[in-house]
Amino acid sequence: MSIEIANESGMELDTDAILDVARHALTETGVSPLAELSILLVDAEYMADLNHRWMGGDGPTDVLAFPLDEAGGDPGPVENGGEPTLLGDIVLCPEVAGRQATAAGHSTADEVALLTVHGALHLLGYDHAEPEEEREMFGLQSQLLDSWRRSRTS
Repeated sequence: MSIEIANESGMELDTDAILDVARHALTETGVSPLAELSILLVDAEYMADLNHRWMGGDGPTDVLAFPLDEAGGDPGPVENGGEPTLLGDIVLCPEVAGRQATAAGHSTADEVALLTVHGALHLLGYDHAEPEEEREMFGLQSQLLDSWRRSRTS
């Protein structure tokens, strides 16, 4: 699995942990090892611009996911006849993640890991617009984060 990461946020982060949690989430959800993903860490100003341009929102948000397939994918395995499959881009704003982490009582690193998994699930077609979708997506998100944390301590 090929995952590219670029930190343009101006904040120092453990990019190895971000790559690891993304790889774990994709592997555990059955994504092909030939899949390709891009993760971009940006500052609040750039994220606010993206949020306004693509989502019609005001101000910076924590995470945006841009699937290669605009309609979103099937959350099952990503296969493409042995060819690399481009999943899309996850854009994270560590500054917003830091504020959310403080409010939630955990570290920025924990929040960034959660947002990475959240973005990956969006790329795979999961959503949380409806209560049933939210239960499914957030339940899977929790399972993936728990299994990733366990794998790092063993």
